[in-house]
Amino acid sequence: MTQSAAPAAPHFSNFNLDARILRAIEESGYTTPTPIQAQAIPVVLNGQDVMGSAQTGTGKTASFVLPILQNILPLASSSTSPARHPVRALVLCPTRELAVQVADNAQKYAKHTPIRSAVVFGGMDIKSQTPALRAGVELLIATPGRLLDHLESGNVSLGQVGYLVLDEADRMLDMGFLPDLQRILNVLPKQRQTLLFSATFSPEIRKLAQSYQTNPVTIETAQRNAASQNITQTVYSVADKTQKRAALVKLIHEQKVEQAMIFVNTKIEARELSRFLQRAKINAQSIHGDQSQAERLATLEGFKKNEVPILVATDVAARGLDISQMPCVINFDLPYNAEDYVHRIGRTGRAGAQGRALSIVTPLDERLLAAICKLTKQEFTAIPLEATPSNTREDRPRRDDSRTSPHPRAGADAPRVRNTERSAPHRRSAVEEQELEYLRRKTRLSNDPFFTQPYQPATTAPSSDKDTQPANASALVRPNKLGQNTAPVAALFKLGKPKKR
Repeated sequence: MTQSAAPAAPHFSNFNLDARILRAIEESGYTTPTPIQAQAIPVVLNGQDVMGSAQTGTGKTASFVLPILQNILPLASSSTSPARHPVRALVLCPTRELAVQVADNAQKYAKHTPIRSAVVFGGMDIKSQTPALRAGVELLIATPGRLLDHLESGNVSLGQVGYLVLDEADRMLDMGFLPDLQRILNVLPKQRQTLLFSATFSPEIRKLAQSYQTNPVTIETAQRNAASQNITQTVYSVADKTQKRAALVKLIHEQKVEQAMIFVNTKIEARELSRFLQRAKINAQSIHGDQSQAERLATLEGFKKNEVPILVATDVAARGLDISQMPCVINFDLPYNAEDYVHRIGRTGRAGAQGRALSIVTPLDERLLAAICKLTKQEFTAIPLEATPSNTREDRPRRDDSRTSPHPRAGADAPRVRNTERSAPHRRSAVEEQELEYLRRKTRLSNDPFFTQPYQPATTAPSSDKDTQPANASALVRPNKLGQNTAPVAALFKLGKPKKR
């Protein structure tokens, strides 16, 4: 069964939600459900499986959190006994950022109820997450890998799970979580309600749904691969890659970008670009997979508070980030996958707000841009942007001379200029002349003509060990280049004469 977009319900009270949940919704400032919420909430409350697709920022998280809270609320207990708080609903997320976002929503909507919730993810000490699990939680949000760690440690039991949510299932498959998902699904009760949300309904996603869902209701609230009408998309072109960084700085200043998420394709580029922007006096930080969990959380917190207005990120690191009122997204690198372009720019222009999506391309990006045009069914006219090429050597941070010298060199901030004037010839000292003469003599001595002569085999092969000795010891003596005879080989190694037997 497939449901198309339907008009939003006039009010959340139309869903017959508990008064405590409605109170939390009102305190969050929401009154009217979004299209995905209007369609998914009644289906989930009715006990049916769901396979849903919606654009980022359309209220997808609340579309499954609210009905799940409503369904498990009658079973919630105010007892302090862990046995009275088994895990009844499990939400699996591909990234820690998305898991934290879902957990924040769950706590916000369940704050007036006795329902307990917890979130577990990798990158942090597992011992710090154990007490909450052993105390008992009804709603558990987790990343697959860390959940398996807790299962193997005996910190949590999933024997009473009645609701399973696979959030951003397409990303979990892309990140290689399928084996972990299968291990987790095999320990869950067979009788459960399974909700699957994905940005796309690829063949792999449909196969996953067929394996673990029963007659799911398919919900699509927007045209597939279509960008929001609230987003103004602009493409700027530069002559080559060396101009991209300078063009980015120029765009940030000319377009008066106050807050933006800049997307790149690699972790190395994320680090280097953020450093380049910092040297250009632009407050920027990067987020990527090589950072520790504490660093990532600190950077995200600063970005959400606009203390760090520019965030440079990769697609995987930014997946699941929910930044409200994001005014601008910049594609410093076009994504290799055209669908990721829609995901990237979908982080701006949310909830009816206006957003901007800026992209910087070079002639080498022609194929990627054509794929984006084909997918989104739109054409882009690139605006030429003049920028000074960046010198990669100059982009590197330099050593601060003031740290090693109490007197910094004059003109430290001035660009270095190579001296093209011919300098006076260097006069060697007596010591240098002696060293040079020693090297010349050593070179002459090492050029022994013996080693440059071609190989000449003996006329007759030796018949015995006695024959192998030369008839005359002087055979081992040969003239050197200086006209002197070298010592016998045995004497060179100070072996002495053999003793008579």
